[in-house]
Amino acid sequence: MQHAFAEMFDLSMPWWAFVLRAVAVYFILLALIRLSGKRTMGQFTAFDMLLVVLLGNAVQNALLGSDTSMAGGMLLAATLIAMNWLVGLASARSAKVETWVEGAPVLLARDGQVYRDVLRRELISNEDFEKAMRGAGCLDVADIRLAVLENNGHITLVAREG
Repeated sequence: MQHAFAEMFDLSMPWWAFVLRAVAVYFILLALIRLSGKRTMGQFTAFDMLLVVLLGNAVQNALLGSDTSMAGGMLLAATLIAMNWLVGLASARSAKVETWVEGAPVLLARDGQVYRDVLRRELISNEDFEKAMRGAGCLDVADIRLAVLENNGHITLVAREG
């Protein structure tokens, strides 16, 4: 019994290797998520939940290696939470870091002109754009004063006056 308890805390590699792996995987996944675009993060569907679960499973070995100890898992969890906090802190204090992590709003339409090439680049379907138009009370493209894809993936639409 005592042996089994001690085994839970035996690490299969040095503690710093866990931290290094967690930091590397954190930044690689952050970059991949940023490259996937704002719209991916703005619409969290069942498909996206599946992707998150599969990503977690896919990077498990990259994080843990052959370690199955509770101590290794807790060290990784603490490192990932600390990384998330540090990135949040850096984002709050630096506009450049915030732009890299969060992205910048993207202009989709102005004064009745919709930028279709931007919609395609940002992976926004016509149906999604029309839904945002209806939500803002715009029945026609000419009713749009401004349409912006926000950092969080939502479309903000401002209708023309009158």
